[in-house]
Order: sequence, then C-alpha cells, then structure tokens
Amino acid sequence: MRGLIGFIVMIQGAMGFIGQVFFDKAWGLLPHWFNLPSPAYVGLFAAGAALIAWGERARKLKQQEERSGAA
Repeated sequence: MRGLIGFIVMIQGAMGFIGQVFFDKAWGLLPHWFNLPSPAYVGLFAAGAALIAWGERARKLKQQEERSGAA
C-alpha cells in the first residue's frame, strides 16, 4: 500500500514541478487545493520515492522472514 501511495505522490510532485517550471501552471490534482512553490513539488517527488523504497524494503523483509520460517 505504501508503494501505491508513494507512486501517486511521486507523480503529483513530478507533474506539479514540470508544469510550474516549464509551462504556465502546475499540473495534477494538488494545484486545485494548494498553491505550492516548485521546491515543494520536488519534496513531494522525493517523499513519494521514499515511500516506494520503504514499501519495497518491507516487502522484501517479509519475504525473507517467510522463507526463513519455512526452512
């Protein structure tokens, strides 16, 4: 679940940053509710990537525990 939420946050951060820096206004869903500066969108992208990494690490640890418990 963390990976899915991280992916959504990462995409929103990327779309907001790219839209705000290279085009007229930020893209995505967040600009409808919040007026964020460009560095905040970079932070959202990084937070999303961290959530994905955290989720993947937890999934791998769970798989290792299942393998070691079965052996």
